[in-house]
Amino acid sequence: MADIAAHSSSLDAAPSAAGEDSRWRLIARNAFPFIVVFSLWEIVARAGIFPPKLFPSLVEVSQAFVRLTVSGILPHHVFDTILRLLSGFFLAAIVGVVLGILMGRSRRFEDIALPLVSIGAPIPGLAYAPLFLLWFGLGNKSAVLLVAFVSAFPIIFNTWTGVKAVKEIWVRSAQAMGADDRRLFVKVIVPGALPYILTGLRLGLAQAWRILVGIEMLAAVPWGLGWMIFGAREFLNTDVMLAGVVVIGILGLALEKLVFQKIEQYTVMRWGMMT
Repeated sequence: MADIAAHSSSLDAAPSAAGEDSRWRLIARNAFPFIVVFSLWEIVARAGIFPPKLFPSLVEVSQAFVRLTVSGILPHHVFDTILRLLSGFFLAAIVGVVLGILMGRSRRFEDIALPLVSIGAPIPGLAYAPLFLLWFGLGNKSAVLLVAFVSAFPIIFNTWTGVKAVKEIWVRSAQAMGADDRRLFVKVIVPGALPYILTGLRLGLAQAWRILVGIEMLAAVPWGLGWMIFGAREFLNTDVMLAGVVVIGILGLALEKLVFQKIEQYTVMRWGMMT
């Protein structure tokens, strides 16, 4: 009996050890690209190929990050930037998804809106900046509205594509089972288009980051990561600039992992539409 119990406990421990090993492999695989990039950066910095003032080591960047964080300067910049980003992106998400769905469900609305969206989307976001500054003045309003305007285009395109890509057999099957327009929209159209909508939101968020960093300097806002990065350039504080860039990357990764991946797990992955 003792041998059987020992054998059973060893079998229970084997899956646990395998799971732990798999978890460490995943961590190592995700960390490997960062280790390579950081190592190459440190080698170039210490080799003296560039002046230390222009190409600081990771130690100097880390010191600048800690110094700005402890003094409260970096958290203040981060808070203002996040507030503008989320405000503009929230507006873009609402407008973009609604317009995309309308374009996908109405041929007449598609004929009216698609040419306008197709013309406006390829124009760089900073090209709109002077107009928004003239229309809405300096400060937060122009920054938020420009972020919303620029980041709405990929959301509109992907939502429209997702609605058009919903399989006709799904729609006909739902109609054959007696689904009205409201249930057809909620149970078929939205779930079928959701993977495309999430992709559009991801692309829209990337656009929002790019335009926000630039407009924070042009709009003469007093705080923000873009303002901090451009301000540090004037004094050749490359370590401060890189600290700001790293924070932007961390915030983008956090939004991806904590928001978009969670939404996918509870929706399209649970429904079996993504693996």
